[in-house]
This record gives sequence, C-alpha cells and structure tokens, in this order.
Amino acid sequence: MRVLMIGAGGVGDAAARIAADRDFFEAWVVADHDAARAERTAAAATARREGESRFSARQVDASDVAAVEALVREVGATHVLNAVDPRFVVSIFEGVGRAGAHYLDMAMSLSRPHPDQPHARVGVKLGDEQFARTGEWEAAGRLALVGIGVEPGLSDVFARYAADHLFSRIEELGTRDGANLVVRDEEGREVFAPGFSMWTTIEECLNPPVVWEKARADEPDGGWFTLPPFSEPEVFDFPEGIGPVECVHVEHEEVLLMPRWLDAERVTFKYGLGEEMVGILRTLHTLGLDRTEPVTVRGVQVSPRDVVAAVLPDPLTIGPRMEGRTCAGLWVTGTGTDGAPRRTYLYHVVDNADSMREYESQCVVWQTALNPVVALELLAAGTWSGAGVLGPEAFDALPFLDLLAAPRPQGYGSPWGMEDR
Repeated sequence: MRVLMIGAGGVGDAAARIAADRDFFEAWVVADHDAARAERTAAAATARREGESRFSARQVDASDVAAVEALVREVGATHVLNAVDPRFVVSIFEGVGRAGAHYLDMAMSLSRPHPDQPHARVGVKLGDEQFARTGEWEAAGRLALVGIGVEPGLSDVFARYAADHLFSRIEELGTRDGANLVVRDEEGREVFAPGFSMWTTIEECLNPPVVWEKARADEPDGGWFTLPPFSEPEVFDFPEGIGPVECVHVEHEEVLLMPRWLDAERVTFKYGLGEEMVGILRTLHTLGLDRTEPVTVRGVQVSPRDVVAAVLPDPLTIGPRMEGRTCAGLWVTGTGTDGAPRRTYLYHVVDNADSMREYESQCVVWQTALNPVVALELLAAGTWSGAGVLGPEAFDALPFLDLLAAPRPQGYGSPWGMEDR
C-alpha cells in the first residue's frame, strides 16, 4: 500500500504520527498547500522510529482536480487519505477517481439548505455529490470509503456492531459527543480555542441539522428532514469523569450514512457544544461572520469565515495548553438480542495528557486521525474490501474494534467502552 495523505493540519499531522508506528504500508506521502507544513509533518513522523524512511512531503493545491490527479499518479498512490476540511472533498474525490486510486475521507461533500424550507426539508445533503458517483466507482472496482474519522467514522462502526451483536430491533441510533476540555493561556486563564477546525465547526453547527425517521421514509426526502440549529437540547451524562453536558442537534454525516445500511426507527446526531460556543456561533451568524462568500474590505476580497478561523489559535498548536478528555460515542435504544428493552452507550474516550505524551497531538485531532489509519490497515490486509462509495457501516465492525483496542504493537492500544443504562 502506498498512501498519499492530502492535508498536514492537526488531523493530518496526527495521522502521520500514528501511522509511523505501523508496518502495513510501504510509502506515506504528506501533501499540503504549504510545503513547509507538509515537510514538518513528514519529519515528525520519521523521527518516531529509528531507520524510518517511508515518509516524504509534496506541495499540492487541493482545490485543483488536475493537480490532485497528477500528484496521485506521480507518487504511485494506491490509497488517498483526504485530511483537509470539507471544502475540498469534491476536488480531491474527483482527482483521485481520475487517477484510479482508492479514496478515504473523514468528512463528506458539503450540503446546501433547501431554498424554501431550510428548517423542515433537506436540500443537497452531506455526501450527495459523492453518492451520485457510486456507480462509476463500482464499475471501476475502486473504493471510496467516506466518513471514516471519529465522527463520522467510529460512531458508524459502533452502529454496525450494535446492529449485528447487541440489538434485535433498534429504535434510535443517536451519536452523542461531549468533552470537559479547557485551554489556558500563558497565565493559566481559560481562553476560547476550539479543538477542531473553526471553519468546519461553523459549517456543521449553523447549517440546519438533519434527522432521519423510518416512519417518513416514503416522503419526498426519503425520511430525512431538518430542524433549526441547536434544537432539542438534552443533558447527556458522559463517562470516565466527563459528566453531564448539554447536547443539541448538529448537522453531521452519521445521519446521512447510517440509514443507508442499517435498520433503525430514528437516527440523530447531538453535540455537547456548551453555552459559550452556542453563544459565539449565534453571534457570528447574526453579524454575518459565518459567511463564506468574499466581501470587499479596503479593496481586498476576504471571506468572513476565513477571517474568524485565521484569528483563532491553530488546533495543531493548542495541545500543550489543553487539559481534559473528549468522548465520542453512540447511544442506542431498542430491543436487545434477548428480547428485553436495552439502552446502551458505546464510546471512545481520549485524555489529552495521554495523546500529548505519546504522540504530541491534542486529543480532539488525535481521536479523529486514529480511525482512518486503522481502516487503512484493514484494507491493506484485505480484511475490509469493497467497491463503490461506502460508509463504515458497510463493513464488519469486529475487526476494526479489535484492532483499535488490542495492546500495541499488535493493535493501536486505544480501548473503547460500553455502558448499559
């Protein structure tokens, strides 16, 4: 396996460091629009292991389909991991398809709200532009494994595991994410510094959130419908010391992926944003600072959202000042295999102190980066295989969860948990 990873931000940097400890690939090329950043990531991965020589760096414009295609061909990549924000999904997806390689991403093509009823009906859904091409990928015998980060990604693996092994009937597949993370400045004061791309956070949280219900599957939108942002708040109790966090509906790929392969009455995604983040996001929207369309400022065209993202700390750099834990998981309700009612939370918790100590990566980006590397190893071994545009739900969950949790060096040494409530 020869891997080309496009993107050397926080998630890409963490993925390269994680991969450096594994033997399943012969080459890993790190590409970024900033050549120096790609070189830093390749060097950091190389430094993790004596005699390591599999990592190299390239420069690429991820928005240029032809440039992506050319780079895939140049480096002889068999698999391309998209580690940039979802603005570039379509161009990378197209370039990889033209070059004849396999493709993985952690976020799918962007949505566009319904023009007349944005808080009731879906418009263009997350991933629609990719699923529209599945016939081409199937015919070519190539795999596009979409949504294989942590959320989406690990939660989708949990959903397949729950459907296969824990439940005979599922009422709700509800992704629930929360954390107790804080970031402090040099004087020890708590500051606002999102652990993930602020551009992507704005996109997810201010778009109309999507819900799927089986009872509405015969309606024109196929069971999917939308709500206003931050709808239906609930307090969810997260494990391993995180505790209760208020969660709200957020647009996310799990809701667009799970119903395609799994049988459930309802599919939702709720995120523990916290009062401060919700307030900031509402203010950005009110001021128009969430807009992506450029505006003219003293003769210069700038995107308001790009400015907001640029003035906040880079998620790649905040790890040393972050403390706490992050939890990604899936809340499943329904009927167990024994015929009795069952309510189960499957989850994965990462402590920032652990990810910083072992990988010099803050926990939010590290948790996201871990899962595509596990998936690549399963693909390299032939344990997972397929063609077309497929989500994690299309594959057997057990090999993934076993490899994730197995102690190093056999596995990744990152156990997951399960609580019946």
